Amino acid sequence: MRCCPRAALVLGLLRIYLAQANFAPHFFDNGVGSTNGNMALFSLPEDTPVGSHVYTLNGTDPEGDPLSYHISFEPSTRSVFSVDPSCGSITLVEELDREKEDEIEAIISISDGLNLVAEKVVILVTDANDEAPRFIQEPYIVLVPENTPAGSSIFKVHAEDKDTGSGGSVTYFLQNLHSSKFTMDRHSGVLRLQTGATLDYEKSRAHFITVVAKDGGGRLRGADVVFSATTTVTVNVEDVQDTAPMFVGTPYYGYVYEDTLPGSEVLTVVAIDGDRGKPNHILYRLLNESDGVFEINETSGAISVLQSPAQLRREVYELHVQVTEVNSPGSPGAQAMVPVTIRIVDLNNHPPTFYGESGPQNKFELSMYEHPPQGEILRGLKITVNDSDQGANAKFNLRLVGPGGIFRVVPQTVLNEAQVTIIVENSAAIDFEKSKLLTFKLLAIEVNTPEKFSSTADIVIQLLDTNDNVPKFTSHYYIARIPENAPGGSNVVAVTAVDPDTGPWGKVQYSIYGTGSDLFLIHPSTGLIYTQPWASLDAEGTSRYNFYVKAEDMDGRYSLAEVFVTLLDVNDHYPQFVQSIQEKTMVLGTPVKIEATDQDAEEPNNLVDYSITHAEPANVFDIDAHTGEIWLKNSIRSLEALHNITPSGDYSWSLQVQAKDRGSPSFSTTALLKIDITDTETMSRGSMAAFLIQTKDNPMKAVGVLAGVMAIVVAITVLISTATFWRNKKSNKVLPVRRVLRRRPSPAPHTVRTEWLKFRRAKAATKFILKEDPPNENCNNSRAGITVPPRAPALPPPPKMSSSTVAQQTVPTVSGSLTPQPPQQLPKPKPSGGPIQSSLVSELKQKFEKKSLDNKAYF
Repeated sequence: MRCCPRAALVLGLLRIYLAQANFAPHFFDNGVGSTNGNMALFSLPEDTPVGSHVYTLNGTDPEGDPLSYHISFEPSTRSVFSVDPSCGSITLVEELDREKEDEIEAIISISDGLNLVAEKVVILVTDANDEAPRFIQEPYIVLVPENTPAGSSIFKVHAEDKDTGSGGSVTYFLQNLHSSKFTMDRHSGVLRLQTGATLDYEKSRAHFITVVAKDGGGRLRGADVVFSATTTVTVNVEDVQDTAPMFVGTPYYGYVYEDTLPGSEVLTVVAIDGDRGKPNHILYRLLNESDGVFEINETSGAISVLQSPAQLRREVYELHVQVTEVNSPGSPGAQAMVPVTIRIVDLNNHPPTFYGESGPQNKFELSMYEHPPQGEILRGLKITVNDSDQGANAKFNLRLVGPGGIFRVVPQTVLNEAQVTIIVENSAAIDFEKSKLLTFKLLAIEVNTPEKFSSTADIVIQLLDTNDNVPKFTSHYYIARIPENAPGGSNVVAVTAVDPDTGPWGKVQYSIYGTGSDLFLIHPSTGLIYTQPWASLDAEGTSRYNFYVKAEDMDGRYSLAEVFVTLLDVNDHYPQFVQSIQEKTMVLGTPVKIEATDQDAEEPNNLVDYSITHAEPANVFDIDAHTGEIWLKNSIRSLEALHNITPSGDYSWSLQVQAKDRGSPSFSTTALLKIDITDTETMSRGSMAAFLIQTKDNPMKAVGVLAGVMAIVVAITVLISTATFWRNKKSNKVLPVRRVLRRRPSPAPHTVRTEWLKFRRAKAATKFILKEDPPNENCNNSRAGITVPPRAPALPPPPKMSSSTVAQQTVPTVSGSLTPQPPQQLPKPKPSGGPIQSSLVSELKQKFEKKSLDNKAYF
């Protein structure tokens, strides 16, 4: 079959197009629940966090070209998602809120670079429990009558929760179930009055109820949550007429006095409606018959007396007042009754009155001596008090108004009339010197009357003085200072004593006494103390005096004060040298000292300064002005230098030195000082020579030093002998009557080496054991026929040793008494002096026993 040329052309072009065509890409549709594809039927919870990956766009291209993904939104909507163009990952960029926007419309597209395919998708936003219940139509205020029956519905609350499912369901309950009169239906929100509960306007006019609305709970951000809300329901109680009238100010008492006029108001009864929300009008009336004596105003409740009190026959009237509420239509309502007591009383129209001997009197005067005995009655006061009223109106109290605790009034309570007695309570307070006039008010005041009538009377007491005070000095001691050169009769100090008494009792006489009062006199009237006319004061002899001064009144009452008189030193003594001409020996490099004394008592009068007034030549000596030390000048260091500056070439000088005190005016004394100078070579000739040279100027010093040395030697000898005797006597190793003569062994030196007394071996003492014979009757171990033992030779002197080892290294001696003693059992003595002394004594005693036979010529 042949084709037309045109058809062949079209067919050729179609083949070329098919060879060059590019097909568009498309999304995968993976269905519900898939998280990749074309977001068909995709839903997302509203609590998904911002920034979360929520979906992946996924598609394909027939040619396998690279794909890019896009998402866009309507201009009026939010851009909730963003997409990664290369991989199609969709991210949440805005918070979701199902209650505001439950679905999101978006346009997703896929492109291979040449072809773009777009689709409109709807994303559903699913609910999360993110909303709390919210009460509507607040505030909740309800008015409820107080007679509402129990169990009645009062009010209904309503709360909404925008969530769906269980998170949107709301239940209700009361926050405080135990203290409320109300109950709440949990599903409907209806508020009811509890069974058995009642409202009372008079007790509580309003109730405040807290209601809680709670949702059913749900998931939020992966957790189960429950939300709630609260509101307050105010229940105002409406008053109803259910309470009887109430009286105010009960009980009611009234008084009608003797001068009350007919028609006068006695008292007013007040009643109010017990229902205060809507009170009714009140009417008053008297129930019982009052014999036409009283009437009451029906609207005000005022009770008035209709007759004169003089016409009344009873003292007490008991009335009963009834009140009635009047309802709004005018019909009578609730009623109440109250008793009223009215007493007819006598008028209290007479105050208490004071009377003297001549009638009514309001001032009483008396003169008395001070300090009367306690409990004394002021008999000079004749006072009577009276009240002309009767009964309770005539009862009154008495008291004194003024300085408290001085007087006491008797009686203190009076009925009608009494004699007034005033008694002394505090005698010490009645003192003429403190107050010459005592003034009181005697007060009488009624006790049981409302008027409290009272009256007063002045009590004036003039005090008379007695001698009840002791003169007292203005000070317990007086201190005076006078110069020692004050002439006789000079004033020292004036003492003052005061006696508060008046007249002759207040005059004071002064006198002095004491060991230090011999040089002083006192003026008996003025108290001026002055020195005796012949007194010569000397601070150097006695610088202080103290004595007592006495102030005495005419009755012999007195007091004492102590006077201290200090003599002020006056520069009245010259400095005095021991000798006007003195001789001193000076060793080169060592000063000599002169000394002068000033007999003045105080500084600076007794301070002495020294100076050299004349020396020839003048450049040899210097002197310390304060200590009196004289030394050679620093340029003179040897006797040769002295020899060169002296014309005579000897080493003796004569100086004129001056001692001057620091008083004002100053006194001075001079003395001639002869100085012999020697050097240290002369001093090195021997210690004794040096000592004699140093004491050349004062030979008594040398005598005193030598005497002191001898006394010390004698004392040491006596102590050593005594200690040795008592040690030997207590040890009982040598009998006290034994005398042992020991020959001198050789002309060897009489020294005992220290090493001989030290035993370095423990067994060395055993060879000195002494076996003693038993003592005879006269405690003498000598042989028979011996009468007088010969004199024992002196022991060699002890070796020289340090003072710290004298007690252990002294050679023991043996001494005895010729007086026989009866034998006695001596306790075993404790070793004294250490093991060295015990060994030494044992050795000596053994030697004495061994040689006793060889020395028969001495016995």
